[in-house]
Amino acid sequence: MMSPLVHIPNIGDITDQSGFKLLETTSNEAFSVGIDGVKAIAATGDGKVEFICFSDKTLALVTSGMGYPAYYPVHPVELEKPIKAVLMDLDGTTVRSEDFWIWIIEKTTASLLDNPKFELEEADIPFVSGHSVSEHLMYCITKYCPHKTVEDARTSYFYHTHHEMNEIMEGRGKANAFTPTEGIAEFLYTLKERKIKMGLVTSGLYEKAWPEILDAFKTLDMGDPKEFYDAIITAGFPLRKGSPGTLGELSPKPHPWLYSETARVGLGLEFSDRNTVVGIEDSGAGVCSIRLAGYPTIGIGGGNIIESGTQELCCHYSESFSEIADFIL
Repeated sequence: MMSPLVHIPNIGDITDQSGFKLLETTSNEAFSVGIDGVKAIAATGDGKVEFICFSDKTLALVTSGMGYPAYYPVHPVELEKPIKAVLMDLDGTTVRSEDFWIWIIEKTTASLLDNPKFELEEADIPFVSGHSVSEHLMYCITKYCPHKTVEDARTSYFYHTHHEMNEIMEGRGKANAFTPTEGIAEFLYTLKERKIKMGLVTSGLYEKAWPEILDAFKTLDMGDPKEFYDAIITAGFPLRKGSPGTLGELSPKPHPWLYSETARVGLGLEFSDRNTVVGIEDSGAGVCSIRLAGYPTIGIGGGNIIESGTQELCCHYSESFSEIADFIL
């Protein structure tokens, strides 16, 4: 029988089987249990988000491998029907592509080490998926090649990305790099028939995400994704010497901004409508992002939700889109 590990106001009881970890002090040492009204501090299994619990409220501290953590209020959520909008992740949720991007991280690290035989460990997987490129690379640098900089890693990463994406577009690339998730077409068409707004949300940079989206829609014969979705939000364009970039590396999932912007700006939905907006994710970072944006969260299997200890932040967890449709419609 599962026992409560901690009660997080505006979220609920987290069990001892969740993967959450209790802390005495936040990682930045700003809050401690028993001081200034702090009742408990609990971190997700991957340590990316720390919940600071007071008697009647909770603050979420999103940690940062790049040195820019942030605090967010945790709002109560309760799914209300009829649903007005569905927000969906790209990698791992709409398209099965996480293995490909983890492979790119692996190739990047191998190049930094000048060791073509390098392979990531299973324990690395929660830290090289679901976050920003820089967060992934910073993790690998810290663990495997501390003599390198994140700038060195980004240069190598984009070299491999451009090469492999070009190979795919030319028909010579890695087989089955981007595979539409089973049942996704039927699910999207059902939402369209019900006139439910749809937003596609990804922490991936535009140059990574857009070929994936196009490839998936081509495979499914679903036409132009720009016309199909009501809003598409990516992490923008990378900053490189000689060209401007856009905000995206320090504010991606698990920060709430991508989902918040998709719903509020892209779909025109007020924050007061948030309980009629559902977010679907396969990663722990994505689950936290949706939840901190204030929306009911649905987890789908195939990613690292269970491994990251974030399943109990979901209002529902499913292995298929047909089950999700039955739950929300």
